[in-house]
Amino acid sequence: MSKFPFRTAAEVAIEAEVNVAELRDPQTDADRCVDPNFLVVIGVCTHLGCIPVSHQGDFGGYYCPCHGSHYDASGRIRKGPAPLNLEVPKYKFIEEGLMKVG
Repeated sequence: MSKFPFRTAAEVAIEAEVNVAELRDPQTDADRCVDPNFLVVIGVCTHLGCIPVSHQGDFGGYYCPCHGSHYDASGRIRKGPAPLNLEVPKYKFIEEGLMKVG
C-alpha cells in the first residue's frame, strides 16, 4: 500500500463521469491526474487566494469558507465565485512512494 493519501475508487468513478461541458473551467479528471488514484493540486482558492478545506463542500472535494467556492474531488470549480479550477502543478512519480513536484 502506498504511503500517500489516495482517492477511493468511488471518488475516481464519480469524477470520471462528470460532464465537463457543464463546468466553468472544463477539464476532465484524466487531464488533471497522472495517476487516477492521486490528485495533486495547489491548495489556493482561485477566487482571492484563500485556503480551501479538503473533503468538504457540496461536491466532497474542497470548500473555501471565505467566499463559498466549492470544488469537486478533482479540484474543479463547481459552485461559488472562483473562476478557475485549483491549479495542478507539474509533477511526476519518481518511484514507488516518491513524487517530484515542480
